[in-house]
Formats: sequence, structure tokens, C-alpha cells
Amino acid sequence: MSASPAFKIEPGSPQARREAFLGMKPSVVPCAGLKAQSWQAVHPATLDFLDKHADEAVRLGWTTLQLFDAHPDLGVIRSDFCGAMVLSGEVVSAVEANAIPLKRTRYFRNVPGRPKGAVPIWSAK
Repeated sequence: MSASPAFKIEPGSPQARREAFLGMKPSVVPCAGLKAQSWQAVHPATLDFLDKHADEAVRLGWTTLQLFDAHPDLGVIRSDFCGAMVLSGEVVSAVEANAIPLKRTRYFRNVPGRPKGAVPIWSAK
């Protein structure tokens, strides 16, 4: 009898995003420019998003960077690098094809002129 193949988490899948995010402690601010109070809102809101909307986001083609990116060295100081879940700390109620509506604003997926070189927040300094 052969051994079962190991379960493999696909890069960019909801499982991979959740595993990467769960490696971040709610008590440790992950990157430059993010205040402890903001991180205390972002962390649980992101977990809620991963629990309720991650599958739909993948189905609609949202990438890891569109959701979770930050500047590799300056973190959220460069907000033009930041993904939908990184700045607001608001609970997401829906994911649309081209936007994520938030309570006070709307995050648009494709913004012309968006800089390149962002990394997932769990990889930022």
C-alpha cells in the first residue's frame, strides 16, 4: 500500500493566504507606518475576510498583492502600494469583481499608475 500524497497548499489559494496571515501575531505590528491601534483593527478584520470572503476573492481573480500588499521597506507609509485589507481595518461585507466596498470607502482593484514592487504584508519590513 502506497502512502497518500501530502496535501499541498496552492500558492495564492485561500489556504495559502490564511496560513501566511496566521503567521503574523496580532500583538506585533508587521511593518513600518502601521500603528499598533490600526493593526489591532486590521488583524481581526482580515481574519474575518479570510473566513468569509477568501474563496469568492480567488474566484473573482483577486491576487494576494491586490489584497495584502505593502511597500517592501516603507510598509504602509506608501499607501499607494497597499492592498485592500492592509489599511482600513474595516470588516468586509462583500467582494465584487473590481472593488471591495468598505464602510467609509471602496477599494478599487485596478488603479492606473499603481506602483510595482509591492510584497505581501507578511513579507514587509
